[in-house]
Amino acid sequence: MFIDNLSFQSALFTDKHSIEFLIRLAINLVSCLVLIRFIYYPIYRNREYFFTFIIFNLLIFLITILLNKVEMSMGAAFGLFAVFSMLRYRTEGLSMKDMTYLFLVIAMGLVTAVGAGQWWEIALLNTIIIGITYLLESNLLMKKEHSKIIQYENIELIKPGRQDELKMDLESRTGLKINRIDINSIDFLKDTALITVHYHD
Repeated sequence: MFIDNLSFQSALFTDKHSIEFLIRLAINLVSCLVLIRFIYYPIYRNREYFFTFIIFNLLIFLITILLNKVEMSMGAAFGLFAVFSMLRYRTEGLSMKDMTYLFLVIAMGLVTAVGAGQWWEIALLNTIIIGITYLLESNLLMKKEHSKIIQYENIELIKPGRQDELKMDLESRTGLKINRIDINSIDFLKDTALITVHYHD
């Protein structure tokens, strides 16, 4: 069995498809690095997930290549790794954005590994994914709105009809150009309110 496995793995790099494998591997690595290093990381600054996404993408690509050698369909491989990734990270407290990037690196690894078509078609598909992600993360299509939760003590200003005064007071204290304000809760015992302010960059 061990010798058979070695022979199988050797065939991956010695048969006529070895050049195609190396091209697909290069496309996958470059695409994933561009997505994570130049789109994800500058925005979220999370080194741990940077490492995780790259390694996850690489492992999925390599294992899918091997599974494809034993006639596993792309749909079956995608389902296998999607279920695996959801189970593995369900307790890690991933944000919606982090989960989306995890799904993207999984999809790119699978498509690049077993996608039909020439290498340039695979590269073009990855480029489209990266381009759309960049547009959605930038301010070109829509301004990104950020939020902060603030414990506010001047509860007189949270009354209806005093929203303009509340906004001016919060802007003068925080230095933010506030877009809208949500009142989450009011504590009359402490005369404070928990509010969320939303603002653009």
